[in-house]
Amino acid sequence: MGKVKIVLDRKAVRQMLRSKEAENICREFADKAAQRLGDGYEVSTYSGKKRVNASIKAVTYKARKETKQDNAILKVVLRK
Repeated sequence: MGKVKIVLDRKAVRQMLRSKEAENICREFADKAAQRLGDGYEVSTYSGKKRVNASIKAVTYKARKETKQDNAILKVVLRK
């Protein structure tokens, strides 16, 4: 059997990573994580140079304190 060479269309991949569908997937993942965290967290999405991103931010004093003490956001995002 001969070698198989796969060539990606970089422009199409970049377009897919910046699509509305990819943004919705990122937001859904971040929303689920924020729900597990409880009140005091805010989710936002933005389109970067190469792909869309979602972020979770602690907005209340209690949430900021909890996040600072035990890395609550990181633990929730890494947990499945």
